[in-house]
Amino acid sequence: MAFVGTYDHTLDAKGRLVLPSKFRGYFADAAYLSPGDRCVALRTPDHFEEMVQRFEDEVRGKDTDLKALRALAAWSEEVRPDAQGRIMVPTRLQLFAELDREIVVCGAIDRIEIWNAASWNEMADELDQSVATAFRQGSGI
Repeated sequence: MAFVGTYDHTLDAKGRLVLPSKFRGYFADAAYLSPGDRCVALRTPDHFEEMVQRFEDEVRGKDTDLKALRALAAWSEEVRPDAQGRIMVPTRLQLFAELDREIVVCGAIDRIEIWNAASWNEMADELDQSVATAFRQGSGI
């Protein structure tokens, strides 16, 4: 499965996000929210468990500090969509990603990212240039 697409959404006053209908089936039972790069990442339980396993392997191999694994556990949150397909984004993650009412939900291949709309828009031109460069270098079609 590859998560793709970009959707303009809003957080309600209680910090709830309605997942785009295209993504809901992948998170029907549970999902994991965790900090991303200026955003909040939403992962399937299987993908989250794979990520945790990689972190644990790196800690055992002394490639990653135990503090990184501890931070991942402390900052992450298991969420369950309600009957309307809404998930609650905890306040600490809203503050981390500077989320306000206007947000962008986008596929990021192996996860979904939840962005502050203004931050996403600031980055959009840079993304367009990055993908154009990748295609020119043979990474695309």
